[in-house]
Amino acid sequence: MTISNRRNFLTRGITGVGAAIAGSSFVSTALAQGMCVVTPRQTAGPFYPGENLFDQNVDLTRVPGSPARAKGQVVYVTGRVLDQNCRPLEGANVELWQACASGKYKSQKDPNPAPLDPNFRYWAETFTNAKGQYIFKTIIPGAYPADTGWTRPPHLHFKVTKLGYKEIITQSYFKGHPLNEQDLILRAIPARERDSVVVEFGPSLQGHGYEPGSLMGFLDLTLVSIR
Repeated sequence: MTISNRRNFLTRGITGVGAAIAGSSFVSTALAQGMCVVTPRQTAGPFYPGENLFDQNVDLTRVPGSPARAKGQVVYVTGRVLDQNCRPLEGANVELWQACASGKYKSQKDPNPAPLDPNFRYWAETFTNAKGQYIFKTIIPGAYPADTGWTRPPHLHFKVTKLGYKEIITQSYFKGHPLNEQDLILRAIPARERDSVVVEFGPSLQGHGYEPGSLMGFLDLTLVSIR
């Protein structure tokens, strides 16, 4: 896909919302603090769907051809892909994958007995626009058992790539969730970097095409140049 086509895709984004990112009253953590924390790397986990399965429909809440919406609280996650000097990166590839509202991944490797949601899409990708912006419409995933005595909190998986930069794979979390404090993967991140992947969600803007009752959160993803 050409950079021009990628830009057009992101501008269209989710019908009626792609152009509203810049008009949001939310301010990203990195920009508000005047600094860019390099996004900490985290495990991809065993349920990465594989690059060939991703498609460029940033609305995970509906399966094409089905009138039903996925179960769960609808959220928009958006932000910018930046370099280590806080400069926006155009044309960066952002992949998102996650569990559905029950905490189940669409993977034969997932032993969780929770049911799949036939109306949820589980993964998607997009490319950043000239301002480095990306956006996804999804739901808050469910928590799920990871091991004896360990339940993983709701989280989203991201993989970000761009030619000339070191790839990152990371996870983001929902601020205030009680399982965050006990999560072994989140707690393994140095305290000074942890806040960069814990996202606060608030009500989406009214009158900009966002689904009524939805929430919005901002996550900046920072890459490091290999030069």
